Amino acid sequence: MIFIKVFKILFLFSVVFTSVPFATQAEVAPKILFEKALAESQDGNFIQAEKDWSVYLKDNPNDAAALSNRGNIRLALGDPRGAIKDQTKAIEISPEDLDPYINRGIAREALQLWEEASDDYNYVLKKNPKDISALYNLGNVMGSMDNWIEAKRLFSQAASSNNAIAMARSSEALAIYQLGDLDLAEKKIRVLILKYPLFADARAALSALLWHKGFIGEAESNWAAAAGLDIRYREKDWLLNIRRWPPNPTNDLVSFLSLEG
Repeated sequence: MIFIKVFKILFLFSVVFTSVPFATQAEVAPKILFEKALAESQDGNFIQAEKDWSVYLKDNPNDAAALSNRGNIRLALGDPRGAIKDQTKAIEISPEDLDPYINRGIAREALQLWEEASDDYNYVLKKNPKDISALYNLGNVMGSMDNWIEAKRLFSQAASSNNAIAMARSSEALAIYQLGDLDLAEKKIRVLILKYPLFADARAALSALLWHKGFIGEAESNWAAAAGLDIRYREKDWLLNIRRWPPNPTNDLVSFLSLEG
């Protein structure tokens, strides 16, 4: 990947914004507009960014980086089909660049096109077997297809990288939880909390697991920390469909919260 900027959508997917055009050196005025649209994208000013990317692309229709960046914005604005169209054109123009494959996979996930998203991530992994985004996102796809053994393998690979994100490690522990090895899952979650004590995902996961084991008091103390950090962990639909927790930890947390309420 070259000169990448990472933007998070709901903190579980990472789309990649490219900060320079792939193919050509932009002239001064177009370069300024490119940088303006990129800054707006990174600042969350999506409506204006989409407008500026579109203006830029009128004069630079074959700029794969701008197409991919506009695709990311269209996804953020709730247009995954438009995003897929832009990412596909970026791939056609610059097939050697892997970022648009990742970004198209994310847009396909938004439409629950699991097989198509898998194709994009697997293509990236053929080129770069250690790509953390592809490993992590493909793990989420495998989970959505109820293949938690494969999801766990992919999360473990992502978590073992020197550049691993905390969410990959938490997802690995949750997949282990789903597969029934509660002791190993607890060990991994506790290690994660020691390193990131304010990580809501790990706190919520430990709450669910401790409740399942019957340690209600400690579950409640961890939940107090999790709820103070991110109240969305109360919502079953968010857990399953946005954060993409496995069903067993989700059901345990929901059961624990029903007693708390």
